[in-house]
Amino acid sequence: MDVIIGTAGHIDHGKTALVKALTGVDADRLPEEKRRGITVDLGFAEMTFGDVHCGFVDVPGHERFVKNMLAGANGVDLVMLVIAADEGVMPQTREHFDICRLLGINAGVIVLTKTDLVDEQTLELAKLGTAELVSNSFLENAPVVGVSSRTGTGIDQLKTVIRQIATSLPVRKDQLVLRLPIDRSFSMKGFGAVVTGTLASGEISEGTELELLPNAVKVRVRGLQTHGKAVKTAMAGQRIAVNLGGIDHSKITRGMTLVPLDTLRSTQIIDAEIEVLTTAAKSLRSRQRVRVHIGTTEVLARIQVLNNSGEIAPGSKDFAQLRLETQVLTVPSERFIIRSYSPQATIAGGSVIDAFAEKHRHKENEAVRHYLANMLTAFDDINERVRLLVNAAGASGFNFAEVQARTALRKEILEASVDANLASNNLVEANGRNVSSGEFTKLLSSVETTIEEFHVREPLAKGIAREALREKLFAFLPIEIFHSVVDSLQSTKRISLDKETIRIDSYHQKLSPEEAAFSDKILSTYRSADLEVPKLEEALAESLAGTKLQMPQARKLFQMFLDSGEIVKVTDTFYFAKNAIDKLADQLKQFAATTNDRLIDVPKFKELAGISRKYAIPLLEYFDREHITTRAGDKRHIAEPRTG
Repeated sequence: MDVIIGTAGHIDHGKTALVKALTGVDADRLPEEKRRGITVDLGFAEMTFGDVHCGFVDVPGHERFVKNMLAGANGVDLVMLVIAADEGVMPQTREHFDICRLLGINAGVIVLTKTDLVDEQTLELAKLGTAELVSNSFLENAPVVGVSSRTGTGIDQLKTVIRQIATSLPVRKDQLVLRLPIDRSFSMKGFGAVVTGTLASGEISEGTELELLPNAVKVRVRGLQTHGKAVKTAMAGQRIAVNLGGIDHSKITRGMTLVPLDTLRSTQIIDAEIEVLTTAAKSLRSRQRVRVHIGTTEVLARIQVLNNSGEIAPGSKDFAQLRLETQVLTVPSERFIIRSYSPQATIAGGSVIDAFAEKHRHKENEAVRHYLANMLTAFDDINERVRLLVNAAGASGFNFAEVQARTALRKEILEASVDANLASNNLVEANGRNVSSGEFTKLLSSVETTIEEFHVREPLAKGIAREALREKLFAFLPIEIFHSVVDSLQSTKRISLDKETIRIDSYHQKLSPEEAAFSDKILSTYRSADLEVPKLEEALAESLAGTKLQMPQARKLFQMFLDSGEIVKVTDTFYFAKNAIDKLADQLKQFAATTNDRLIDVPKFKELAGISRKYAIPLLEYFDREHITTRAGDKRHIAEPRTG
């Protein structure tokens, strides 16, 4: 098995010497570290103890380099809390310990170094101070091993303890997509860009195309190393080096993350649960500017506390929003550290709940807190988390890519969760988007109500225009949702569609006796006129004579015949009865059958129809639009009859 072990402790307490005593590797790799005799950046080593392979991350102990220490704490499975027996617990011992606890590291060993420099009484005092520090923490019952890196005393015992702790660690849950937070970047002659990090989740293989976030740069894995050996594939929990193609190493910085193409996205607003240290000088307050250390990066942010007081007191936990000043990549449950802006000191830590939050207004706090509490409770229940996430999206819902970006779940795991929610009717699939069943039902009801209200207001109208309905209820929703709601209502025969008009399925236009009489008269006018129809205004005025109806009502009644197709619009002025248009079309077809070229000119058309030029030209242009004829110079070509 593979285990990542991180060191923690005050400067000059022997962390680097201890790693060298365990592995034979001097983790101080920089010339500055050799010259000054202190660790200023991350160092790495590896060692196999029996069947356990350990990757060591050695961190700097000086308070000025806590930023680097935090980058190395990412992905640590167990910690070696290093305390020099001759000095005991010191300021950075406390800060590093607080950081480990806030990051959720729950396994470790306490190592008392430099035992060759102290007597038994001093050693006991160091043990007492250590016990007081770790009381009521994950290290309260951790083994305490005294060592001397100079003489080798206790080193074998420490190796045994490390192996025992490592083999007792729970099996890593690997449900998330590939994610490699980068803690180092350099160039190797003949290879190009190389990055290193602890693979947080998923697996990475040679030849794979990946994406470097937050810059969204596509790269290719040219080669992999783990445990100092070239491999084809590396797994979650391993320290790896990746040779990347498609980018210069100067474009890569600590804090970037390698992920699969088109899976995860960067963010700047995060909802989280935050714990303020009991030793913090003051409460964490809304609008406070802080430094957030997440993954291997540091980013400045403003805090928005999601409670009525606007603050989280020392020793307390509560929900808050982090409004970051630059983009980062993070995933649900990822731990982070908060340090004060100036002077820099660790004051709090927390875990991500919603990595793609929206800015909340104060009056929304109660609803937001309820949602975040439910998400926390459901963290180990993937199906419930997906349900809550989609439900929070409201009527817009989410497509698969959006849910994956917010959960970071592997494709097959997320697909199974979505399918389970669909099967239990928690979600509805709406043309590629998932919407909560409750929200979808509300949309169905809203559409029906809107159409019914339209029928009441416009009893003479055939139905509401499809586009008008969309603009009224779905203007700010994805078009897929609108189509899905309409399709659902139509398939259950709750609505009917006629071209671009929608009506309640059971609705029929009802006319008063006077409206019915007008309708009969206007229809009779056009049918009896054949092809020599009056102008529309004249026909309407004549049919209104002797009634109490007004022109607007007449136009609505006339529209009924247009909607039904009984009257055909040729121009804004001339309308014809459908049977007259159909009869003329048949005459054209019969004429075409007697000619070889199927051509007809205006004079011949006038003669055929028995009409003047006033009607002939509009009718020919109408037939052109309907593809019954096609203009060919000063003549028309009559279309071939359709077959089949």
